[in-house]
Amino acid sequence: MVPGTPWSIPYIPDPGNLAGDVFISFIVSALLAIMINAEAQAWVATLLGDVRPGAKDRFHFNVLFHMSFTGSLNYLVAGFGWPKPIDIDATKFRHPRLYLLLARLAGPVANILLANIAASLVFAIKFIEMDPLVFMMVLSVNVATAVYHLLPIPPLTVGAVLVAWLPRRFDFFKKVFNWTGPFLIVAVFLWERLTGTGIISPYVNPLILMVVKFIRGG
Repeated sequence: MVPGTPWSIPYIPDPGNLAGDVFISFIVSALLAIMINAEAQAWVATLLGDVRPGAKDRFHFNVLFHMSFTGSLNYLVAGFGWPKPIDIDATKFRHPRLYLLLARLAGPVANILLANIAASLVFAIKFIEMDPLVFMMVLSVNVATAVYHLLPIPPLTVGAVLVAWLPRRFDFFKKVFNWTGPFLIVAVFLWERLTGTGIISPYVNPLILMVVKFIRGG
């Protein structure tokens, strides 16, 4: 737990002890994390060469169109999630593997940038005696989203890139990995919640807490 917050980081909703203002702040933060992650991927992909006339399928800043069922569910289960996969055509890139990596990494990088903005607002709010609850939650949720996206399981960023890099002869396995990955993630973290057995979170959550403290300045 970070001083000044009434919850542990990463925040995971507890139906048996649910504070309304904290939960609403969490929902708002999760929606922002989803939208900024998806739009950043689309923007960098376009910048690097995957240009699409109109691009209404990618640039609409409507979070509802970016929401994935499993990704949104996982926010409630584990405190982090993912947007609906952004369609990126790596064949349009001058350096397909490198540019695909950069485009995908733009998502978690944008989450970290948003977390830094939120931390700056938390600092500024101290001087006008307002409750920084919402901005602290934006900071926490976006850091959690960014850090967990480093796991090598699709559709998380690193996992999605590794699967995309597989040779074409593995196309069948690509489809299997991309289809089963989201359900596997939800299942693992749901098992953690129901049994109290740490499988992944005990190794990742301390890093999230460390990053949050670093961004806040101690």
